[in-house]
Amino acid sequence: MTRVTARRDDALGEHDAVGLVEAIQAGEVAIPEVVEAAISRVEEVDPALGAMAYRAFDGARREARTPRGGYFAGVPTVIKDNVDVAGMPTREGTDAWTPSAAKRDGDFARMYRATGLIPLGKSQLSEYGFSAAAEHPRLGPVRSPWHTDHIAGASSAGAAALVASGALPIAHANDGGGSIRIPASVNGLVGLKPTRDRLAQDRLLRQMPVRIISDGVVTRSVRDTAAFLREAEKVYRNLRMPPIGDITRPGRRRLRIALNTSGMDGQGADADTTAQTHAVASLLEELGHSVREIDPPIAETFRDDFLLYWSSLALVMVRAGRRLHGRTWDASRLDNLTLGLARHSTRRLHLLPGAVRRLRQSSELAGRLAREEGIDVVLTPTLAHATPEIGYLDPTQDYDTIIERLMGWVRFTPLQNATGDPAISLPLATSANGLPLGMMFAGQAGHEAMLLELAYELEEARPFARLSS
Repeated sequence: MTRVTARRDDALGEHDAVGLVEAIQAGEVAIPEVVEAAISRVEEVDPALGAMAYRAFDGARREARTPRGGYFAGVPTVIKDNVDVAGMPTREGTDAWTPSAAKRDGDFARMYRATGLIPLGKSQLSEYGFSAAAEHPRLGPVRSPWHTDHIAGASSAGAAALVASGALPIAHANDGGGSIRIPASVNGLVGLKPTRDRLAQDRLLRQMPVRIISDGVVTRSVRDTAAFLREAEKVYRNLRMPPIGDITRPGRRRLRIALNTSGMDGQGADADTTAQTHAVASLLEELGHSVREIDPPIAETFRDDFLLYWSSLALVMVRAGRRLHGRTWDASRLDNLTLGLARHSTRRLHLLPGAVRRLRQSSELAGRLAREEGIDVVLTPTLAHATPEIGYLDPTQDYDTIIERLMGWVRFTPLQNATGDPAISLPLATSANGLPLGMMFAGQAGHEAMLLELAYELEEARPFARLSS
């Protein structure tokens, strides 16, 4: 089997999340039958995709009978398995310990569920979210529904695979190095990483020295992503940044857009991806926007600094595992990427304070584009080359092989994790191997509305391809 799609002759139909809300509110479908249809679809596709980490179908059925309020009341979803949800274990994509069910929702899950979304369970991720491919040594990989020989991309792989296949209209994802945008690119979805602190975050994430992780969603339409942010803002509003509001159409303002295809290490995207990115730049010019090429607004040390900080998070997990997770903790069950990252950090701990300082300063460098050069948006490819096959980032390989391949593929997304700026991946291209290829648009902190307006315009100009039923 190469492509995996869920059947469409049920209460979910071809609806995106907003369309499903409209059908429920019009009385065309009932919430219990919507949830039952989603459960059936998940059961249909998951044996081929490996996207589910934990199933909570009975709880979803109970909630469907007495749904909470909120705009998305009755819309089925999943929550990524690195966020606490009451009554469900949080496994973090690893076999290193035996988790028990969380006693309460974490801060993000509480906000997420308050919009009315009904979780059917939790989606699979790479171990602790460190890899750009979720290939579990015991459970197997999460596969792309576009071609099951290929990975579903990044730690939010399970969420994206379920949405792209049509099993669900919307799913939670989070992004510490690209894990909203990467699986959106791989699976032909919309994936917006919000501005740092835009949405509610769990306590541990708020305590990080550089708060690189943001939560959000992956969807099949721009309007679903815009509606989610609108509704989330009604539940949790950060008063230190401008509201997003209700974005429902393209903006009228013509933007000054910078183009970059060299990435954080200067090595750039491959020839096909570069050509596809320039084609999107030409489309933007046809739409009346101005585009010019720039060098990336980052320090020469950025790649090494980000890798060192990223690896220090693995070191914390390895050294504090027993204290965090209890007596069942067994570090020998961790995969080679996690252990290799921890070793990388151990050997360079004396360099970590400088790396943290420079990463914190990266927002200042990026901000100069807006202040000094009048740039509104930066266009890059989301990834440096086409989606690799299963095994390319297999975490049982030696660390040096994994990290070289990983950093070579993920050359563009980490910058906004360091700066805290918003960025959105849109499915505007197709790679040479026939799979979706995302294009990324990064904006200034707090300017999600501008990105969404541009996304609406591009969606109209070049409608996004979907897997057919």
